[in-house]
Amino acid sequence: MSLPIYRLRRWLVVIAILFTAVVAGMYFYARARQRDVLKEIPNKIGFDIKQTAAGFQISKSDGKRTLFTIQASDVKQFKLNGRAELRNVSIVLYGRDSSRFDQIYGDDFSYDKKSGNVTASGDVQIDLEANPTGLAGPDQGTPKQLKNPIHLKTRDLIFNQESGDASTKARVDFNTPQASGWAVGLQYKGKSNTLTFDSDIHVTLGGQDGASLFATHGTITRDPRVIILEHPRLERATGTLQAEQATFLLGPDNNVERVLATGNVQAEEKAVTNNQMRVRADEAELLLTGKENVLQTATLNGHVHVERSGTTMTQGDAGRVIVNFSGRNQLQKVHAEEGVHLLQHAARAESPAQNAAAPQDFDLTARAIDFFVSKRSRLDHAATSGPAEITISPAQGSSPSSTQESAQRTVVTAGHFDAKFAATADGSNRLTAIHGSPNATIVSFSSGQPDRISTSETLDATFSPQGGIASIVQQGNVDFSDGQPLEKRTQAWADKAIYTPSDRILILSGSPRVAEGAMVTSARTIRINRANDDALAEGDVKSTYNELKEQPNGALLSSASPIHVTAARMTVRNSPAIAMYEGKARLWQDANIIEAPSIEFDRTQRSVVAQGNASQPVSTVLVEAKSSEKDKVVEAKSQSSSEAKAKKKLAVKPADTVAITANLLTYADADRHARYEGGVVARSPAFTASANSMDIYLLARSQTSSSQSFTGSSQLDRMVAQGSVNIQQGARRAAGDTLVYTAGDDKFVLTGGPPSIFEAERGKITGVSLTFFRGDDRVLVEGEASTPVVTQTRVAR
Repeated sequence: MSLPIYRLRRWLVVIAILFTAVVAGMYFYARARQRDVLKEIPNKIGFDIKQTAAGFQISKSDGKRTLFTIQASDVKQFKLNGRAELRNVSIVLYGRDSSRFDQIYGDDFSYDKKSGNVTASGDVQIDLEANPTGLAGPDQGTPKQLKNPIHLKTRDLIFNQESGDASTKARVDFNTPQASGWAVGLQYKGKSNTLTFDSDIHVTLGGQDGASLFATHGTITRDPRVIILEHPRLERATGTLQAEQATFLLGPDNNVERVLATGNVQAEEKAVTNNQMRVRADEAELLLTGKENVLQTATLNGHVHVERSGTTMTQGDAGRVIVNFSGRNQLQKVHAEEGVHLLQHAARAESPAQNAAAPQDFDLTARAIDFFVSKRSRLDHAATSGPAEITISPAQGSSPSSTQESAQRTVVTAGHFDAKFAATADGSNRLTAIHGSPNATIVSFSSGQPDRISTSETLDATFSPQGGIASIVQQGNVDFSDGQPLEKRTQAWADKAIYTPSDRILILSGSPRVAEGAMVTSARTIRINRANDDALAEGDVKSTYNELKEQPNGALLSSASPIHVTAARMTVRNSPAIAMYEGKARLWQDANIIEAPSIEFDRTQRSVVAQGNASQPVSTVLVEAKSSEKDKVVEAKSQSSSEAKAKKKLAVKPADTVAITANLLTYADADRHARYEGGVVARSPAFTASANSMDIYLLARSQTSSSQSFTGSSQLDRMVAQGSVNIQQGARRAAGDTLVYTAGDDKFVLTGGPPSIFEAERGKITGVSLTFFRGDDRVLVEGEASTPVVTQTRVAR
């Protein structure tokens, strides 16, 4: 960022030369010598002389070297009024050390004995020239080479020999190798060695920029060596600089050592390709070193304000700004302190790109900020001292994609910030990146929403050319919370988090975990769309659903124990309550397990849709519900020994598990109904059943046997299989269209097809309905007139 202070460096050098060499040198030195010369004239020629003397020279020396010489072609003295007139006067002043060769010349001078005034009638010319080798040359010798003399011209100059004061109301013109100019009116006080320009000071500075200096009033003092300008204004082709007062403090060699500008100091850079800069402060102080007046530091104090327009609008405020220079006035560093505030407005894009980051304003506050400048005088980077705060908000006048974005404001804090800048096409600078550490915190404020808070050890943000954030990267113990009530709150933990505002995608990596309410998910990487709460977890995904309430009327997923799900990938769309798990998905609660290539789980309804295929079917394991021993002692019409034996066996048999596989499973815990479709196979130690579809009805948890642990497997109550039903029970095979299996009494009812059953001993039996039992050899066959019972017996040969 090019600063106006940098542009002052040449101006100050020229001002110093102008006012010290031209004005102070002429009047502190030349006029003091001239006073002595003119005072001697009446004594030399006497008041009683009335004649005219022509072609004379008067010299004065200190016994060793000549101090000055006066030459005139004609001198007249008037006895009545005591006046003397000199014509064609030339005065040369050598100085006590012969280091000067200053010349004063004019056509007419007069001396009034009564008033003590020496008056120049008409123009007075003055040339000021140094003669460093004067002592080595002959007395009154002309310098071998006249270098860069300073020339002044005025008229009607009045000098009083008693007071040592000199004045003129006429215009004073001056000309130096570095500058030229004029002023109106001049006052010199001999006793205080003070020189004053009355008004209208105009200075034109040399160089390609053609700068001009204006002031309403100017004062120069010799002790201390100070130049004071009132309401100075410096104008250049590229800008202006002004203040209520400027004080130049000079060194022994009349070089400017320090400049102090006070009272509403303002600098303005003229617009170049719509790029303009303004600076104001209560006062400004500049320190210079060396004979070439090299600018070392510039300090702005009191309500410092900087504005820069262009592609991006930048504003800065501070209580104090120190600008450091290196080499030949090369800007190197800017240090701002005491409540530093830097605001950068985003650029307005007429046709923003699709999915581009929304324009955002950038606001930085810190105790102190150091700005570092590159060799090309462009702002390169900046660093804060102590804790700092950055506020990022939608740009004024921008058109955000949603109401939520328009109201959102983000505040970033850290123990220290480093910022990177880059040049723009119009010559200004834009923020490209920031790095914050340690204890980085991001707080997002949205109207009507809780504050979102994210913390980490470090933070890195990159910015788009339009000024919006392109991405935010947090690393080291990342912790995020959306501030919602505990039952709805979303929290995240990871080693690294990347957020891109253009698509509002948050990517977590490095052992990431996300908790949404009572659901916790971990994976290798987790992507969250903060616009619609969609999420994608990949790699070793595991979700745990905690804080579940016991559902006495449920079955498979009704306990209060956590529900766990593992998979290669998890997707959540539209509703955070529904999650799709893919890639060797496995869901379980207690002993109840569902495995499939993909499982869609609705935690609110505790429902499952599991999808498989022929090579990777859905798999579940259930427990067959058994009647109590009392229920199994049934009064039967037939009291045969075989029936009694079967009942005894049934009463002591433990419950068996049933493993069911299929291409599709749909289950809702509230209905306790599981529907299997596509290549369904149910296997237990006692039988295997296959069908096109199968409906499984489970017992409610409250109906399970007291011997069954509440955390055990769900118990199968009834099974209805349809389409191409086949049953394998030991050596018995059965087939039909519909099978109803009741687990409580191990009863199979097979219909449709017509149903058939085959046993090695009895052969094949068909009928309208076949009823058989898993625990014995009974088969009940029902038929109709149109469909009689058929028994086919194989005869052994």
